[in-house]
This record gives sequence, C-alpha cells and structure tokens, in this order.
Amino acid sequence: MDRLDAMQVMLTAVECGSLSKASRKLGQPLATVSRKVSELESHLRADLFIRSPKGLELTPAGRTYLAAAKTILEQLNEAERAAAGEYSEPKGDLVVTAPTMFGRLHVLPVVISFLAVFPDVSINLMLTDRVTHFLDDQVDVALRIGDLPDSSLIAARLGTVRRVTCASPAYLSRREPPAVPQDLVNHDVISFQSVASLTLWRYASNGTEIDVLFKSRLSVSTIDAAIAAGVAGAGVIRTLSYQVVDYVRAGQLELLLEAHEPTPRPVHLIYDKQSRLPLKLRAFVDFVVPRLRGHLSAAEL
Repeated sequence: MDRLDAMQVMLTAVECGSLSKASRKLGQPLATVSRKVSELESHLRADLFIRSPKGLELTPAGRTYLAAAKTILEQLNEAERAAAGEYSEPKGDLVVTAPTMFGRLHVLPVVISFLAVFPDVSINLMLTDRVTHFLDDQVDVALRIGDLPDSSLIAARLGTVRRVTCASPAYLSRREPPAVPQDLVNHDVISFQSVASLTLWRYASNGTEIDVLFKSRLSVSTIDAAIAAGVAGAGVIRTLSYQVVDYVRAGQLELLLEAHEPTPRPVHLIYDKQSRLPLKLRAFVDFVVPRLRGHLSAAEL
C-alpha cells in the first residue's frame, strides 16, 4: 500500500463528503478509492469513517489521523516545491480565474505582460462568470467583483466598479429620460431575464434601497448583446461601469439615474494563504495588483 496515496484519498474523501465524489475528483474508479480507504483502515487497525446515507463522518481515530495526514502532505508538498525551485525563482504553472468580460478587457493584457517578464511561468486563464472554487477548480488566484464572504483567503483590494444605467442618445431623443427609478416601468428595458417574467433592479434613494419591478421589452443572454442593443437604441440597459466606459466616453451611451446608483461594488484579487508562498504566486500578485488598480482607475466614469 502506498500510504501517501492512501492519505490523499482519505483527505479528498473528507473534503468531498463521500467516496463517490472523491472518485470523480481523483479520476479513479469508486472501487479503487474504497479499496484504498479499506487498506488504510486495515493497516491502522482502526475505523476512520462512519458510513451513513448522509455521507462520511470521521471517527475520533479518523479525526486524529486526518490532522496528522494533512500535516505530512503539506510538508511533502512544501519539500517538492522547494526542490523544484519554486521558492528560489518564479517558475511553474498558475491557474487564474476572472469574470469573462473583465478578464478579457483588463486581466488578459496584464497576464500577457507578466508572461513576457517571467518566461518560466505558465498561466491557465479561466474566464467564466460562474463562481469558481479554489479546491474543486484547482485555482491559485481569482478576481472577484462584489462583497467577499469571510474566509481564510487573502484579498488584495483593487478598487470599485459602479452599477450604472444607460441608454443611447437616439433612444433618449424619442423618450423622456427617467427621473427616478420608478420611471423605468414606462421605458423599453433590456435585461437578462425572460420577457415573460418580472425583472427586478435595485437602486438607492435617500439612504435606503428601493426595488423596481418591470417587464423587459428585450431579454438577452450576454452582456455584450445587451450593450450592442443599448447602443443601437433598443432601450435602457444596466451594466457594470467598466463594461460601458468606452461607449459613454464616445457619446454612444448616456448615464441615467446616477443619483440613485447603489453602493459601488469592490473588486479584489484573492489567493489562498500558505505557510510559504511560491515565488511564482508572489511574483504574479506583486506584478498584477498595481497594474489592475491602474486599469480600474483609468476605467472610472
């Protein structure tokens, strides 16, 4: 039995909550995962798990062994990183994730510049609007827009973005601009929800939040389509400020209801706390944080 491999299987099973999920994560047959856990229990002459319909629960012996196994695996990982030179020079692979449009506009140019400076580092840039998970998606660094939940992750604040409402001059030449959020019920609105259902946009008024419900005239599935429709004069759109800054500056869109905008949303770069930070990760954070702060500052409306 490979005890280190068995420890990793046990740790993955605990993190996933079941042997079947662990087998999918590890890419191993369920029978193999189950056999490795059984062999480990036989070797230790102790039950590590209580198996129930609700999933896996650690026994007292299992909790003690898990803590020791995590320490051993972390120390092994540290030793391998040190031997591979990750603490002597920036080298190796990084997985970075960011929202699709923000990543394309702002993160990708900075990543390209980083790669030119650090030739021994490779980056997998995942642009997605779903929330990624550091463990499940094996992410090293993530860019997040919005409030962060409390966690053990380290967060570097980059700035803020506004949630803005706008329409084209052509549309506003035909329709009276909304003076208050409630006026939107009388406008052609472009949203991301079905035209058959009510859309809710949240605004601020005298220090309190107000919800405006209306039916969309046009519903689209991507922000790029919404912006294109707004520029074409099809109606009122709502986006994050960085998504339309160029169109506003070019006079193709005009901001509406600025006095009623909600509190700007924070933007952070987050990464996992480690006892020793690999130089590739430290180099990446040190390189991109000031540059992304500059990008956000330059994109302010």
